[in-house]
Amino acid sequence: MNLPALVLVHGGGLAADSWLLTIDEIRRLAPELTILAVDLPGRRSKAGDLHAATIADFVQSIVGDIADAGLRDVVIVGHSMAGLTVPCVVAALGSSRVREMILAAAVVPADGQSIADCMTGLFAPPIRRDAKRGGLNITGPFGARVAYLNGVPRARRKFMDDKLYPESARLLGEKVSARVLPDAVPRTWILTQRDRMLSEESQHRGIEALGGVQEVIPIDTCHLLMISEPERLAQILVDRCRMYADC
Repeated sequence: MNLPALVLVHGGGLAADSWLLTIDEIRRLAPELTILAVDLPGRRSKAGDLHAATIADFVQSIVGDIADAGLRDVVIVGHSMAGLTVPCVVAALGSSRVREMILAAAVVPADGQSIADCMTGLFAPPIRRDAKRGGLNITGPFGARVAYLNGVPRARRKFMDDKLYPESARLLGEKVSARVLPDAVPRTWILTQRDRMLSEESQHRGIEALGGVQEVIPIDTCHLLMISEPERLAQILVDRCRMYADC
């Protein structure tokens, strides 16, 4: 059975290692499935100047990593701030290569808006401040616990202590341009229902801004669902990939 490769794109202030618990579960469920978890520029071993980074730079990096890995058919998953980049990657690759786009707890601004423009709730003021100031945005373990990992046991929270990275505050204020997505690429949204960073209301606005979402999968969990619910997330992603076996 030939499966499309699974491409995982992390969110802001994170890196590919945020997916490790979920990747372990995926490999247990489907050892034959090829997985590419990308590092965006400016973290771990991926070079990049976060002070000058743009959405286009991140998109180019993801497309380049997919090309370097020799992947032809893919299911691509974006978490959180990857809502800025993954739709652009899908537009670049086209329907001949992307079997499905899955966004999880993602922030997707409407055309002409930025993350700072569309955020609401407790964390909106600091995000707008950081976007205006520029530089780097850094979330420490306590901030991650409050904003991202509510309800997660201590051992799982500790897993993330050394997996938090500086992020470009500039990207928080960058306006998105019109996204022309192939209609033939199915769009799925995983909705985190206890998300302190992105409320259900915020995510539904993202769904509307993206357009064409065919299925919404709710999970009663926090923002970092790959840490809180790796088993559930892995099963969802494996099931989605198996839908396109031998396509």
